[in-house]
Amino acid sequence: MDNVEWTDIDLDNCSIARALEVVGSRWTIVVLREAFNGVRRFEDFHQHLGISPSVLSQRLRSMTSDGLLDRVPYREEGDRERHEYHPSAKAWDLYPVVVGLMQWGDRYLGDGDGTPVQLIDTNSGKPVIAAVVPHDTPTCAPSDITVQPGDALRTLPIR
Repeated sequence: MDNVEWTDIDLDNCSIARALEVVGSRWTIVVLREAFNGVRRFEDFHQHLGISPSVLSQRLRSMTSDGLLDRVPYREEGDRERHEYHPSAKAWDLYPVVVGLMQWGDRYLGDGDGTPVQLIDTNSGKPVIAAVVPHDTPTCAPSDITVQPGDALRTLPIR
């Protein structure tokens, strides 16, 4: 099997195509970005993203069904039970992919003013980059990464 050409490979069993069936929607990646940064409740996703409630409901249902989000009940005093959405281990395994997409977007699709946010390793104080590295190379755990304002950070108006 040493001289196999790429064009000889059967792509009916393509992992990339299967992964895109789960995460290929813009809203899936954006909801993951929010969840990775601590957004948990429907109202907060809705308000911060400006997504329609029906699209958000469908996306959260799909992401829960696909194992990307864990649906966790909570109850505010005097209110009915509601649910929060926490990233699952499966979602956290996508974190480097989301970081890579963000950094690719910063590099090639930015407005020239710099990056909106920067990821910093809290242990070393150094910026974090998405990279392909050998298997046994130490990596940063998401819990060791902080989000800091970048040169082009824009905030929403106070409501």
